[in-house]
Amino acid sequence: MSEQPTTNRIINVSNRLPVRIDSGRFVKSSGGLVSALEGIQKSGGGDFDLQWIGWPGGAAEENEQGNLSERLKSEFGYHPIFLSEEEIADFYHGFSNSSLWPLLHYNQTYFNYQHRWWKAYERINACFADAVCDAAKQGDLVWVHDYHLMLLPKMLRERRPDLRIGFFLHTPFPSYEIFRCHPKRQELLEGLLGADLVGFHTFGYLRHFRSAVLRLTGSESDVYTIRHDDAETHIDVFPIGMNWSGFEQELGSERFNECKQRFLTDYANKRIVLNVERLDYSKGIPQKLEAIEKYLEFNPDRRDDVVFILIAVPSREDVGEYATLKENIELAVSRINGQYATISNIPVHFINRGVKIEELCALYAISDVAMVTPLVDGMNLVAKEYIACQEDHGGVLILSEFAGAAKELFNAVMVNPYDIDGMAWAVGEALDMDDQHKRELMEPMRRLVIDNDSKWWARRFIASLVRSTGDATRDEVKRMDDQALKPFAASPKKKALFLDYDGTLRGFTLDPAKATPQPRLIEILEKLSEREDLDIYVVSGRKADFLQKHLGRFNFTLVGEHGYTFTKPGQEPELLNGDADLEWMPTVREVFDLYAASTPGSHVEQKRSALVWHYRAADPEFGQWKAIELIGHLKEAIANVPAAIAHGKKIVEVSSQQINKGMAVERFIHEHDYDAVLCIGDDQTDETMHRHRKMGAVTIKVGPGTTDAEYRLTGPDQVHDMLDVIAQLKPGTTV
Repeated sequence: MSEQPTTNRIINVSNRLPVRIDSGRFVKSSGGLVSALEGIQKSGGGDFDLQWIGWPGGAAEENEQGNLSERLKSEFGYHPIFLSEEEIADFYHGFSNSSLWPLLHYNQTYFNYQHRWWKAYERINACFADAVCDAAKQGDLVWVHDYHLMLLPKMLRERRPDLRIGFFLHTPFPSYEIFRCHPKRQELLEGLLGADLVGFHTFGYLRHFRSAVLRLTGSESDVYTIRHDDAETHIDVFPIGMNWSGFEQELGSERFNECKQRFLTDYANKRIVLNVERLDYSKGIPQKLEAIEKYLEFNPDRRDDVVFILIAVPSREDVGEYATLKENIELAVSRINGQYATISNIPVHFINRGVKIEELCALYAISDVAMVTPLVDGMNLVAKEYIACQEDHGGVLILSEFAGAAKELFNAVMVNPYDIDGMAWAVGEALDMDDQHKRELMEPMRRLVIDNDSKWWARRFIASLVRSTGDATRDEVKRMDDQALKPFAASPKKKALFLDYDGTLRGFTLDPAKATPQPRLIEILEKLSEREDLDIYVVSGRKADFLQKHLGRFNFTLVGEHGYTFTKPGQEPELLNGDADLEWMPTVREVFDLYAASTPGSHVEQKRSALVWHYRAADPEFGQWKAIELIGHLKEAIANVPAAIAHGKKIVEVSSQQINKGMAVERFIHEHDYDAVLCIGDDQTDETMHRHRKMGAVTIKVGPGTTDAEYRLTGPDQVHDMLDVIAQLKPGTTV
């Protein structure tokens, strides 16, 4: 993949379009994402031609969809995805908001799952994939947003490998222990790994994602790159900013000034503590009200002059949990006002609707305190908007340590939203803070918020996506091509294939005993057996009895334990080197048993010529750590004996230095006058075969990693494709 996109177009894909359909009219919506992308598109002075794919909201009648689609494309350049009432219920309200949303926000109590929802989620993600493929040109950038479309990157990667695909998660990503509760956890992660770049608000979310990927898919990573199959997915942190240009324009408007003056009159001689959020259980509103009640209880002298304005914008009103939440909030507000209202003041003003932008900005500007205390939040732009609007007032921000914004807004008064007493104390601290101290805290945060606004966030993500590439094999090793297979078609003379098993012919499984040949592989091996000009050798670390049980039906020579035994078709197993020194085995077995006992999920495999410590079923990070510790222990224990230590894929193996796959291959090559030789394998033990490249063999490395092989394939599926081609070649034909 090239370092730069071949076009300057961005296909932006989100669940919702920036417009919604209301009685046949298009009503523009505003928000951080809309404003952010305005700054990178040509019409807004940017460099990119922006296309947008999404749902326009509501359910349109089928006979209206064609007309609406044409209007959206002609008026706005939008590509709509229409949903039926049933799809809205299953995809949007069901899987997205009743299954994914609760887990992403650490709320297992509200988590629900229905298989019908999952099928709808798959189907709608596929519809989005169809729309992207129809709209995208060669080399376009595709930017996918949020949890509604977690399957989309993989779908696009499979259909359009020419596209550069980015994904940004606008919510938190929870710890592995939470995310693993989802029945479709692996499919969701694999969907995201189809992207070239996955972005998060904070490093904590990135770290949780890496941990989940490692434990649920087995794909390892460094800090900013996950290696999987034939690709790399880059991961990074992109904290989203607020729409400063939109708010700056509003702060200079006459309507803002009118609102501000009206509110200053309405709340004369009052101290205002502002709360703005969606009505959602993740926002911690009941806990906030408890803290407000506690503050009023212990500060009777402030009941006349402190007003708590609570704006809770309705959200998902047709979901039962939200209706219950609203009812409980209304009861709590009534109780607090009934208990602590005075003749001259009602302490809590509850507003359960959206407010106009000029009203919001005016409240931000005059409020003494903003109380932003979610239980968990991806970022929380209310905190940043409040700071941006504090031009000359010098307010104080009380901020939950569990909001993504807490990682940036260093001068906020940090609180734990589960600590009711602590929040009540923070309100008092904020209201009693002197003006000079407030300004010293606010001014550096305001500069940060304005400099790092939503446009800056979008530009930074796009720049990173342009630089990223999903190709995991960017090294000197060539990708496998037809040229390498020509020797296997040009001559009727004997040729030889030396094939590793695990990781080459067969993918890895949690239980090695279950890694048996699958139907397609069996079909290919049968065709290879029919070619009289081919000698096939399966050269594996497996024991002879496993190879004989699963591959003995074919006309192959089966080489087991990395070259210790071999079994010719129809014959009994023989030793390739019966003189190998194996006296070190009891010492190594004792060490392996010690580590197996101290590492849950690991076990020891005893072979005739080697010992293997398997940790595939162990916790990945703990297993890797113990493996490194084990290798250090072994180096001391067998420092002066003829044994080699190999750290393979979830194994540590000790075998005789007098036995390896390369020696076995060399023996069989010398016994025959082969016209062409192919060696293929995936791990460290196969590198001794790949050194026969110097003798003219075609050598192939499977998967990423450094190698002596000349060519590279990405995984067992590509190996099967190549072997299928070889199986069908006839001497003298053209590849």
